[in-house]
Amino acid sequence: MPSEGPTILHADLDAFYASVEQLLDPTLRGRPVAVGGGPRGGVVLAASYEAKAFGVQGGMAGWRAAKLCPELRFVRGHFDEYQRLGDAVIAVFEDFTPLVERISIDEAFLDVSGSVHLFGSPAQIGAMVRERVRDQIGLPISVGAARTKHLAKIASQVAKPDGIVIVQPGREREFLDPLPVGLIWGVGPVNEKRLADLGVRTIGELALTPSSAVEHILGYAVGHKLSAMAHDDDPRRVATSHRARSVGAQSAIGRRTPEPAEVRAVLAHLADRVARRLRAKHRAGRTVTVRVRFAGIRVVTRSHTLAEPNAATLTLTEVAERLVWSAIADSPDEPEITLLAVSVSNLTDQTTIQPELDLAPSDPWRPGSATGAARRAVDGSMDAIRARFGGEAVGYLPAVRRTGAGVPDEFRELAEHDL
Repeated sequence: MPSEGPTILHADLDAFYASVEQLLDPTLRGRPVAVGGGPRGGVVLAASYEAKAFGVQGGMAGWRAAKLCPELRFVRGHFDEYQRLGDAVIAVFEDFTPLVERISIDEAFLDVSGSVHLFGSPAQIGAMVRERVRDQIGLPISVGAARTKHLAKIASQVAKPDGIVIVQPGREREFLDPLPVGLIWGVGPVNEKRLADLGVRTIGELALTPSSAVEHILGYAVGHKLSAMAHDDDPRRVATSHRARSVGAQSAIGRRTPEPAEVRAVLAHLADRVARRLRAKHRAGRTVTVRVRFAGIRVVTRSHTLAEPNAATLTLTEVAERLVWSAIADSPDEPEITLLAVSVSNLTDQTTIQPELDLAPSDPWRPGSATGAARRAVDGSMDAIRARFGGEAVGYLPAVRRTGAGVPDEFRELAEHDL
């Protein structure tokens, strides 16, 4: 059940990656900064608020960003510093409460219901958190406080940049109703447009719309969830520790007609990212799921459950490839794809693999078979090389030869949750 007061805080570092660069190089402070990209190409990974004022956004081509903001400074990312400073901020949170749920490199929920007798009201705690992060680490941070996680996150977005918003009990509707529906957690541009076509542009309008109407245009699961959020119906508590139920990676590839070599290259890259994360935590999964987004915004999902948990890069690549081509074959009216995603679920611990007796033809998708064991041995050797010489030191040929990936893996991995 929701807390009696606004004791759930959502703390979110402002323009984190760009703010870190401005912290590391004082000459960048107050100036428009883009992490990644460049005036002749590449992809902007993140932008400072000064750059955002000119329309520069993450995911934008570098040349376009330079055209929008001629004074834009392009900098290379300091990925180790992002991790170090993000961890330091979490340590500050933990000085105020042990109930901290980190949801990304730069944001977390805090339950301060047990801390008010030590530090004061949630508003006072939020102010102290912001002061500590600013003074000790040097980064701006916004904080929202409310009775629910959903509302606290919206409040922190309203507080940006570098502010604090407290939603007092009994004033939730007054706060929520005029806000744009796009602030609801999980509402992206596509669903925002679909809701606008229904005449729903604010959270208050969504709350007044029958759930059945929203479910009709967005699907039952998404529609039901968003209707509940519009009514601030969110019973989730701050979870201090949990293991992910799945691990995944995705890649936007622009509008492309699917070609076997390109599809395999993208899937090999995604599968390798997923498999490496699984192996690093000594885990494996049975269910492989792919997601294919077509140029017409339509999304198709396919899954396959293996006989045994697996974390071999080649196996995940092959399963994903078969699923993607099945999805494409079932969509003959969609000639172009724009995104591919791979995830693995039904996870389990896998510290050792039991070899199978060689009594039948070796099945490469079974980790205990001769071929499966060989695949994991190769993966283990590659993991060791990467740990010593860097992630680009070695790789599978389709992924290594892939061009135009745009976003460094180090940047992507910062946003991926621990298992």
